[in-house]
Order: sequence, then C-alpha cells, then structure tokens
Amino acid sequence: MKILITGVHGFVGSNLVEALKKEHTIYGLDIISPIKDGIRYTFSWDDLERDDMIPDVDAIIHLAGKAHDTKNETAADVYFKVNTELTKKVFDYFLAHECIKKFVFFSTAKAAADKVDGILTEDVVPAPVGPYGESKIAAERYLLSKMEDVRSKSKDVYIFRPCMIHGPGNKGNLNLLYNVVKKGIPWPLGAFENRRTFTSIGNICFAVEGVLTKDVPSGIYNMGDDEALSTNELIEEICKSLGKKAHIWKLPKGLMNGVAKLGDKLHLPLNSERLRKLTENYISSNDKIKEVLGVEKMPVDARIGLQATLKSFR
Repeated sequence: MKILITGVHGFVGSNLVEALKKEHTIYGLDIISPIKDGIRYTFSWDDLERDDMIPDVDAIIHLAGKAHDTKNETAADVYFKVNTELTKKVFDYFLAHECIKKFVFFSTAKAAADKVDGILTEDVVPAPVGPYGESKIAAERYLLSKMEDVRSKSKDVYIFRPCMIHGPGNKGNLNLLYNVVKKGIPWPLGAFENRRTFTSIGNICFAVEGVLTKDVPSGIYNMGDDEALSTNELIEEICKSLGKKAHIWKLPKGLMNGVAKLGDKLHLPLNSERLRKLTENYISSNDKIKEVLGVEKMPVDARIGLQATLKSFR
C-alpha cells in the first residue's frame, strides 16, 4: 500500500514507519521534513492544498495533533485549531480523493471519558473534560457526521482511542516518573490503590496494520494492552529495570493531596493533574479491536512492552 502519515516524525509516526516500511510505501505530512529511512518524502501542510503535489495513496493515518498539556498552559483555542480543524481539513482531502480508501484517526481515550468507573467500552456516552478531550471528540463527531458519504464511496474510517501510549524513545509522564525513581527517591503514593490501561507502541502498530490490510468494519476502537497495571506495579517494573529494590511508602492520601495542591501554586513536579494521572483508575477494554482482528491477545504483553520502554530510558 501507499500510505500518507500526518505527524510522521513524531513518536507514534516514527514507530509506524519502522513497522510498515518493509511492506508499504510511506509518505509523510508534517511541519518538519528531515530525511528518514522508510519515508519516501515528507510534504508540508501547504502541499495539501495542491492536488498535483501529493501522489495518490491508498490510506491516510492522521496522527498530527496538539498533545495534552499537563501544565494547563495551552489556550483552549489552540487545541480546537489543531485537533479539530486540522482533522477536518485532512478528512475532507480523504473524501475528495477516490483512490484513498482507508482513514485512521488517532483520537484519545480522554475524548470518551476523563474518569472511568468500571471498564471503558466504545459504547460509552462521551463526556470529555477540558479542551484536549473536547477538541478530539469534536473531530470524531465531524468524521461520524460524514459516514453516509464514506459508505457511498466504499471507504472505511477508523477512530482509535488509545490510553497512554509508550515505547522506546517516548517522553512524558512515564519518563518523569522513571527519573524520580532512578534517583532513589521512595515512592510516596503507595496508599493509592488503582489500576490503569497502558498502550504499548507494538500493539498500536499491530492494530494499524491490521485495519489497513484486513477487511475491518469502520468504527470507533479503544486501544490498550490486555493487562491493566497499578501505579505500584509500575514502580516495581521501573525498579526492576534499574536493578533496584522498590521503596514504596504508604503515606496518608490527605497529605499527598495537600502536597499536590501546593505543587499547583509553586509549579512543582507533583501537581494535582499528575497526582490524578498517577493514582486514578482508568481501565479500557480492547475486546472490540481484538475481535475484528481475529486475535485473542494483543502481541505485546503489557509488562514486556513496558520493560522495552524503560530500557530505552537508560
């Protein structure tokens, strides 16, 4: 296949190129255009306006977007300009070109729910909180509003809602947590009992290639590993990768909530947003994507994928 990937030079895009380049021809669409093995050519966003610039492709994977700013320093309109309006622009390009048969949009689990009681499934009534999730669900709704047009042109659209994606080279909260534990600082949040779903990049690549190359019905699909892990288990995995003994302290929850609120005011590494992310329950079901791909288990075990990520941090 010939595949156009927006945001191709980002973390997920770079991993998808590695996974797909042997069997497929990859073109990129990004704000930067370094030469990279596996990418035939990277086009600019202005090229999207010119039909003679981008060659005919079979599929588009839309990754480009504004990631969640945990410091809450990004204006709301920036999220909608990038996550919603840019998605509309790319999707309209997809609809206008008969040769492009498949469109994969990377949304987020946060478009469905900011908090989860029980297990998150695709049939939940979306209730995002904040401009990040709200801008993603607005993009989803635009795609879904065009499904009659999609079907009439024998095209397919896949909306992926991944939980936190990680893999070699990934930066973010997991990297921050790794560096804290690496310094030998005891983990003070052991009193918080929680479980959450993570998404190994290997499982992302498997699912993307699956929907591109198999006869998979259009729709919304949660993305995540088979096993949910607690933050305490995550700390243990980090210590395992470092060859250290885990030091987990069960300090009172009220005390740690107070420290987090102080962090909000003083811009400390532990703030209310990070505390919530580190201690909340957020379990997402991946049953639907496994069913359409015809597998009982995703190829990458949660702990094995996590160890690969942690190894890259070293």
